[in-house]
Amino acid sequence: MKIFVTGIGTDVGKTIASSIITESLQADYWKPIQAGDLDNSDSHKIERYISNDKTVIHSNSYKLNTPASPHLAAEIDGLTIDLAKIVAPETENHLVIEGAGGLFVPLNNQDTIVDLIAADYKVVVVSRHYLGSINHTLLTIEALQNRKINIAGIIFSGEQNQATESIILSKTGIRFIGRIEQEPYFDQNVIKDYADQFRDKLLTL
Repeated sequence: MKIFVTGIGTDVGKTIASSIITESLQADYWKPIQAGDLDNSDSHKIERYISNDKTVIHSNSYKLNTPASPHLAAEIDGLTIDLAKIVAPETENHLVIEGAGGLFVPLNNQDTIVDLIAADYKVVVVSRHYLGSINHTLLTIEALQNRKINIAGIIFSGEQNQATESIILSKTGIRFIGRIEQEPYFDQNVIKDYADQFRDKLLTL
């Protein structure tokens, strides 16, 4: 199973969600494009958060120096991102693939993050509550559906907002995988606890 983790925007909790899914399934992890924070990248964070000994963290296809939209970060580095050079690693294990920002973050003048999603990927949407997040979540889901991309489920991140969650779930019919609370911190024990909570639903995606 290949699970692509996308968010409704930037800083909504994709990496925490990815670490939970990775730990839960003892899956491999791959972030195709890392822009900025190369010494403390999302791959580094996943490595710190997980505690199983089965996960393999695969190298980024592109490591860009500037914390910016990938198309700009690549330009600053004197590069142009080429989708043909972004090839999923071969593995016998489950694979968790983490996107960058939202679906329409540009990679170059033609392609965006959504173009990284292959036909056999199952997409998990991470939604974080803020004013406007209902609209952003529904737009993300509709964009995926319009492209006939398989949406496996949704994870809510942050403090519970029942009114927001219920309207999103009722309007979309998307499977609810779980909620990641506004924890004071995340470490291996917290990630493992969520991994245990989410495992049954993840295994049936």
